[in-house]
Amino acid sequence: MTEAPVEGLVCALAGPTMAIMIISALYNMADTYFVGHIGTRATAGVGVSFSLMILIQALGFFFGHGSGNYISRQLGAQNWDKATSMATTGFVWAFLGGILVTIFGLMFLEPIAIFLGSTKTILPYACDYLFYIFIGAPFMTGSLVLNNQLRFQGSAFYGMIGMIAGAVLNVGLDPLFIFTFGMGVKGASLATMLSQLVSCTLLFIGCTRPGNIRINFKTFSPSFYYFKEIVRGGFPSLCRQGFGSVATICINHTAGGFGDEAIAAMSIVQRVIMFANSALLGFGQGFQPVCGFNYGAKLYGRVKRAFWFCVKYSFAVMLLLSVCGYIFAPDIIAIFRADDPDVIRIGALALRLQCIPFSLMGWVILNNMMMQTIGKAGKATILALARQGLFLLPLLFILTWAFGLLGIQMSQAVSDFATFCLSVPLGLSVLREMNE
Repeated sequence: MTEAPVEGLVCALAGPTMAIMIISALYNMADTYFVGHIGTRATAGVGVSFSLMILIQALGFFFGHGSGNYISRQLGAQNWDKATSMATTGFVWAFLGGILVTIFGLMFLEPIAIFLGSTKTILPYACDYLFYIFIGAPFMTGSLVLNNQLRFQGSAFYGMIGMIAGAVLNVGLDPLFIFTFGMGVKGASLATMLSQLVSCTLLFIGCTRPGNIRINFKTFSPSFYYFKEIVRGGFPSLCRQGFGSVATICINHTAGGFGDEAIAAMSIVQRVIMFANSALLGFGQGFQPVCGFNYGAKLYGRVKRAFWFCVKYSFAVMLLLSVCGYIFAPDIIAIFRADDPDVIRIGALALRLQCIPFSLMGWVILNNMMMQTIGKAGKATILALARQGLFLLPLLFILTWAFGLLGIQMSQAVSDFATFCLSVPLGLSVLREMNE
């Protein structure tokens, strides 16, 4: 980690993490695709539920990134005992948090579905889908923590096995439960829950492999010190994912004024963008262990070299994806709702607008990951809040008031560009500190 060429290290670690992120994105893509064969309202019902899944993921990333960032720095500084205690502590807190989500969600299932943006016509579909999602919440948070902890240790391969196995199972179970067993939307939800359970189990087994930190419940420490470190390293992720959920809820509510077709179209676009972003996130996650180990060892030159390597190649890949997305936007949306021209029309324009600033997101995300990994929690949190909170939420209401449906379609693109402008001075300031 501290001696091999950083370019090779990043690529070696990024391969499994990119596979993890891309395959994991198929969880939601698969549900949207198969449910799309039921109808537009079913697609919209799954779409409004997506914001709840983002919120559960935010909880998992909070504990996963918080504990993982700390683990990588302590391993770089040769503090094995602290890293071991943090691994167990992060996992236990995340699993308990998932149990609380399950209890609360099942008690208030219908009010939560309405809060997420369900109209009267799509409410039954949303409730059906949310039922098993709530039951699977502890396994979702647990698997995200274990996956991130393995990645920050430099053992991304084991994380890849656990996450890919769950995703493949989800894709296989979806048509079986939805169509063969006639369960409809609830079948898609059950398939997702079971796949999360399998992923969590396999990742837990992966932690027992030689060279990895075991989850030993005797080392659990509910001390303020460890919780503070989790907050320090995970709060930017909680903000980023949490405000992503809030933004999705607001988009659902504003789009609902233009019909179920608008909700379905915008939910499809969000899934497509998330899938395209997954490759970048995986590449950046390959950079994070290299960044954490070398920053902990005070090898700042290696941190900077790895950072610029990632920025350069991520820009090229994102530019290619944005061009392809712009050209083939109608065809991409039609994969999910080929028999609804309104959904295709609304979704294609929204996707094309979001493709315009897409290539700039490499700089934004890699800066955020670097700041979070090296402990610059304040700047990382500001940047994490910017895209979905500081810019998207006000822009969504302002642009919708001014341009109607077009305002909803263009709000994310304008927010992305504004976030890039904010990230430039923040990122350069951190790089200057390492120069000094």
